[in-house]
Amino acid sequence: VQLQASGGGLVQIGDSLRLSCAASAPTFHTVSWFRQAPENEREFVAAIRRTGGSTKYADSVKGRFTISTDKAKNTVSLQMNSLKPEDTAVYYCAVTRVVWSAVRDPSQYDYWGQGTQVTVSS
Repeated sequence: VQLQASGGGLVQIGDSLRLSCAASAPTFHTVSWFRQAPENEREFVAAIRRTGGSTKYADSVKGRFTISTDKAKNTVSLQMNSLKPEDTAVYYCAVTRVVWSAVRDPSQYDYWGQGTQVTVSS
C-alpha cells in the first residue's frame, strides 16, 4: 500500500487546513494521522477505523480536528480548525491492522505516507 499525504501549508493562528491521505488500495483496519515537530518524537493525532467509522483523537486536538474517510476514493482527511503554533509539525498518515486500543503507538503501523508540513505562524 502506498500512501500520499497532501494539504499542508503555512497558515496563521486560528486558520484551518484540510489534509488528505490517498491510498493506492483499500486500506487496513485503521488509518491514522501522526505528527512530528523538530526534536520531538512522533505523536499520535487522530485515527479512524475503516469498518464502523470509530474515531480517536489526541487530547491536544480534540474538538478542533476531525478525521473522516471516503471509502470510495480510499482517502482519509484531517480537517484542522483553530490552528495553534504548537500544531506546527510534519504530518504523516499511516495504516495498521493493530487492535483499536493500540492505535496511538506509531510502532504498530505497517505503512506510512511521506509527510506534509504544517506551519502555524503567529
